[in-house]
Amino acid sequence: MSETATTGHPKGLYLLFVTEMWERFSYYGMRALFVLFMTKALLFDKELGSQIYGSYTGLVYLTPLIGGYMADRYWGNRKSIIIGGILMAIGQLFMFFAGTFFQDVDLASLLMYFGLAFLIFGNGFFKPNISTMVGQLYPENDSRVDSAFTIFYMGINLGAFIAPLVCGYLGDTKNAADFRWGFLAACVGMCISLVLFITLKNKYVVTPDGVQIGVKPNQARTVTTGEPEVKVSKSVMAVWVGIFLVLFALLFFVLEVDIIGCFIFSLTISAPGFIISDPSLTPIERSRIWVIYIIAFFVIFFWAAFEQAGASLTYFAEEQTNRNVLGYTVPASYFQSINALAIVIFAPIFVWLWGFLGKKKMEPASPFKQALGLFLLAVGYLVIAFGVQGLQPGVKVSMIWLVSLYTIHTLGELCLSPIGLSMVNKLAPAKFASLLMGVWFLSTSAANKFAGTLSGLYPEPVVAVSTIQEIESNNSITLLPEAFKIDDAQVVDNQKVIPMEKVMITAIKDEAVKEDVKKIVESSLVKNPKFFVGFEILTLYDFFMLFVFMAGAASVVLFFLSKKMLSMMGGIR
Repeated sequence: MSETATTGHPKGLYLLFVTEMWERFSYYGMRALFVLFMTKALLFDKELGSQIYGSYTGLVYLTPLIGGYMADRYWGNRKSIIIGGILMAIGQLFMFFAGTFFQDVDLASLLMYFGLAFLIFGNGFFKPNISTMVGQLYPENDSRVDSAFTIFYMGINLGAFIAPLVCGYLGDTKNAADFRWGFLAACVGMCISLVLFITLKNKYVVTPDGVQIGVKPNQARTVTTGEPEVKVSKSVMAVWVGIFLVLFALLFFVLEVDIIGCFIFSLTISAPGFIISDPSLTPIERSRIWVIYIIAFFVIFFWAAFEQAGASLTYFAEEQTNRNVLGYTVPASYFQSINALAIVIFAPIFVWLWGFLGKKKMEPASPFKQALGLFLLAVGYLVIAFGVQGLQPGVKVSMIWLVSLYTIHTLGELCLSPIGLSMVNKLAPAKFASLLMGVWFLSTSAANKFAGTLSGLYPEPVVAVSTIQEIESNNSITLLPEAFKIDDAQVVDNQKVIPMEKVMITAIKDEAVKEDVKKIVESSLVKNPKFFVGFEILTLYDFFMLFVFMAGAASVVLFFLSKKMLSMMGGIR
């Protein structure tokens, strides 16, 4: 063990690598199909699909706060991971049943919501605790921690690379009945993760001295080292509960945010506030926690733009990307593998780069790396914005634009995400290790919910229902989907409309009639502008430029704050 500690990485890192890889296979396999399942099988519109997607991914990253608290005070990391894995396997099984009964939309929706609930709570117990255990494999102030988290991050992305290919191959087949097989594959992946961790944890997940990691609650572990026990102040808790309720009411009644959004955004402010108010914190601990909070705030802007991959960018891949390669149509879900593949390729390069710069005393501090990550995110959206400038509805662009965006975003992600995990591990007081990791994921929760809101701004060409009905009457054909209810149609400019992509032009057998109908529909599109803080979004160019401005501004501000944050970190870089 001593040799491993000085010349390489502990074997436990690679067990956690594989465990997380299969868990991420499960998560990303389901995610690759999720919005497609809702819009293609359940026939939800894009805005509703985006809202549900944002709520799900937001809550997935919210519950680590609960899982971190339970591990810190009661269960320990290992028990939390096992319970979380079991819940997620059950959740994926519910998704399989939702896909099986997709023709009964009400039943399938109910099964889907049950599945999402199990996945949300299961992830909460699993995610923060396995990340925390990576740091516990190493002695304090070990220089290998950054590279360990980058290696661990490769495991995450190896699973994320394989998942859309396997689950997309099985589920994204143009046949709505096949979505269930993709969900079943995700369930199998979660079961593999559980079996590996349960059978091998005692042998490999140990400290350099051979002590079992994650058996006892982190609170108990810190008390034995002489740190004061964390006692919850009821008065401080009451204050922050009150702040949470005020924020919730403000968001719900004044800003008209949905209930899940109100809960996530209110908790994103009140939970960190409660932790920083703990009277047992020393001044240097409190200063370091503030750094975590500042970084977490800017991370919200990163992930809100980055997580468009699962919603708006999937819509873009499905509808406006030419996916034909040598006569084979690449499933839209496959594009979600690009980022993960690029991570696996570039992560070793970044490990070498940070190590090389570190030896030369030139390695940038964590805040500077993360500012660079936000800048690269803005560049990725700037590239695709130029690619779609002037693009008409229904016209498809080369895959190179989407591939370029995902690749550039990968470079930004490698500057930000693994460095962030490592920084939380280094800056957090041991008694709050998992809880502050939960706070880190809480910022990602807010980002994902925000991402769903932003994805709902995706420009969707619409055509008046009356126009479609007139075409049907004149040509004796059916263009409106059977599940479409006119009373539930969106209203734009005082007329009921339907998204152009739901009009069943492809069902027309006569090619000449099909072409004529397509021309009439495209010439009858109704303008459907959307707005975000005064910014009008009418085209794909407008939509992508929103992210350019958002990520670019966040990058600049974080860069100028970085020097001050370094002084607050108390010697930690």
